[in-house]
Amino acid sequence: MHRVTLNSILFCAIASSPLIAQTGPGIVAASGYDAFAQTPGIISNPLSQPTLTPGALVLLELEGRFSQAVAEGGGKAFGSWFAEDGVTLNNGKPAILGRTAIAAQAQWDPKTYQLSWTPQGAQMGPSNDMGFTWGHYEGRSKDKNGEPVVISGRYFTVWKKLPNGTWKVALDASADEPPATGECCTLPKP
Repeated sequence: MHRVTLNSILFCAIASSPLIAQTGPGIVAASGYDAFAQTPGIISNPLSQPTLTPGALVLLELEGRFSQAVAEGGGKAFGSWFAEDGVTLNNGKPAILGRTAIAAQAQWDPKTYQLSWTPQGAQMGPSNDMGFTWGHYEGRSKDKNGEPVVISGRYFTVWKKLPNGTWKVALDASADEPPATGECCTLPKP
């Protein structure tokens, strides 16, 4: 009996080794845990997840179109992607409410300021009419002396499907790049 069990275990290990070799870095279990990540719990390349749902793919495709439109059209394009009642929350700044107000604030020219971002994950809600994406953004410009200025951080975008079937941004939030690993939850000392 023990011999059969040991042989079965050995056979399973040998038979599955090509599958394990194929997974490589960035393949993530359905739980979101990446066994190959250098820091447990951190997803090294979530876009290579074999478990992306059709809803997540819709959101990632929207995110790609949104990013491309902003790369080409700057702030004007950015504002056009928001729902009428959309909201932006930016690090250290008051909330901007409504597409009109967002468009009025987003007046940058893509020739002088380039905003780009890379989604790192997406989830669609159970009714398939709302979901979110998150990832890393980067803004590039030049200061008055012509020196490059780069800002970067994390973003979180909530998408909603309107009654006419189009998707719009309901909420876009961003924050400066987080502190180094291990410092995320340190509170200031009084």
